[in-house]
Amino acid sequence: MKNRLFILFQLLVPQHLLSRLVGQLADCRTPWIKNRFISWFQRQYQINMQEAVEENPLAYPNFNAFFTRALKPDARPIDQDPDTLVSPADGAISQLGRIEYGRIFQAKGRSYSLTTLLGGDAARAEPFINGAFATIYLSPRDYHRVHMPISGVLRETVYVPGDLWSVNQVTAEGVDQLFARNERLVALFDTEVGPMAMVLVGAMIVAGIEVVWQGQVAPPLKAPQVLGKRYEEQITLTRGEEMGRFKLGSTVILLFGEDAVNWRTDLQAGSPVTLGQGIAQLNPPRV
Repeated sequence: MKNRLFILFQLLVPQHLLSRLVGQLADCRTPWIKNRFISWFQRQYQINMQEAVEENPLAYPNFNAFFTRALKPDARPIDQDPDTLVSPADGAISQLGRIEYGRIFQAKGRSYSLTTLLGGDAARAEPFINGAFATIYLSPRDYHRVHMPISGVLRETVYVPGDLWSVNQVTAEGVDQLFARNERLVALFDTEVGPMAMVLVGAMIVAGIEVVWQGQVAPPLKAPQVLGKRYEEQITLTRGEEMGRFKLGSTVILLFGEDAVNWRTDLQAGSPVTLGQGIAQLNPPRV
């Protein structure tokens, strides 16, 4: 009953208005407001500030700066095996496995369309049919910058407007097509194992999604918003390099083509992961 009420609450509230109001609060620089917000959040989620470059939480100019804080260089070592795909973020595995004929498993018998997730273009989705996926949930206490799991050249981005449901396990188990319904940014890269998609999914009270090559992409800062962009200039991001960040928690979905990666067999739904940890073996295409 509690889970049903939580989902009903999300259905009834104005998701975007609530999220954007929280976003304004998170950007507030008034000392007594931002300090109370930061102090409450740190106590509530037991944030380890010893990992941060700036260890004093009240030194940050606003909550968003605190939430997307940089970590010390040695806080998240990157797996040194070049044949290993690394986790792009701190969090927990929501699901991972194979994409079955264009369907991605969500939770408890629910799945969603690969094509819809990537913005409705069948040609964009085609390289990932029968490929592999991993969904990583970032809880409020996690580090919220997203890094490259493998080196890649940016080929295309697609901003997809949508809902702002929570993306925690309760909602994933209770709302159909969750990740294909929420606001999201799709970033497509060329890598040594073929195409890779990184999908940054927005959620309830997520104040924004940013990427390093453009800044904030969700919610759009200008109208009309360009829904898709292809990159003629070469934007290369190396393995372990930051590619984006969430202003409040959400989800990253990784997509690869068929036989490109083999997920570690000990990873399953609920497994905790940290940025830089090996999560799969790479399978470069045979020459």
